[in-house]
Amino acid sequence: MSGPDLRRAAAARALDLVEPGMRLGLGTGSTAAAFVDLLGERVRAGLDVVGVPTSEATHAAARKAGIRLATLEDLPQLDLTIDGADEVDSDLRLIKGGGAALLREKIVACASRRMVVIADATKHVATLGAFPLPIEVNAFGLAATRIGVAAAIERAGCAGAVALREAPDGSVLVTDGGHRILDARLGRIPDPERLSALLWAVPGVVEHGLFLGIATAAILAEARDGRAEITVIGSLA
Repeated sequence: MSGPDLRRAAAARALDLVEPGMRLGLGTGSTAAAFVDLLGERVRAGLDVVGVPTSEATHAAARKAGIRLATLEDLPQLDLTIDGADEVDSDLRLIKGGGAALLREKIVACASRRMVVIADATKHVATLGAFPLPIEVNAFGLAATRIGVAAAIERAGCAGAVALREAPDGSVLVTDGGHRILDARLGRIPDPERLSALLWAVPGVVEHGLFLGIATAAILAEARDGRAEITVIGSLA
């Protein structure tokens, strides 16, 4: 089975958690997009839910799918957020932000009673860090912030290059919130909690892609004998 097939299988399992009247956080990225697509099919068949998108891209996709939308100002408390992840470990610690929506994703996830991650099983890792850690930063003082981020990474016992993310056209990437992203290629993060705290202490850091103590479950799809086998970490209740 292909990656898209597995992402869709994980999204389909997450759709089983959706009940009429729910207030849903809608994540960003290819796996979350599969969930939005499937949710749209259910909505067009009569399911009544309202979604809060985590990015402009998700907003556009959900609106096209016919999903009723709101903002966190309208609905500051949500029932469930479904989102993807770039990495997830067995303690449900995540790296997110490959789609440059980490700030809004974390705000929406933390406003939700539950956050369930959907991904193919290759995103399940023993130790976080192989995927570059995104760090969203203010454009003002970017050079100074970058030096502070590098120092925080070193104090956390990590090592690796920190690069300013570019858009596909080669220009500097700007997030939906008007910020920039530094990608830290660390290889391995031995203590995510310590790194998180140190990054938060750097002036100019708006958010980082370590999601710690936020996800309540992860639905992982893996190809077995030509079909998708689902594994769940945590509780879906």
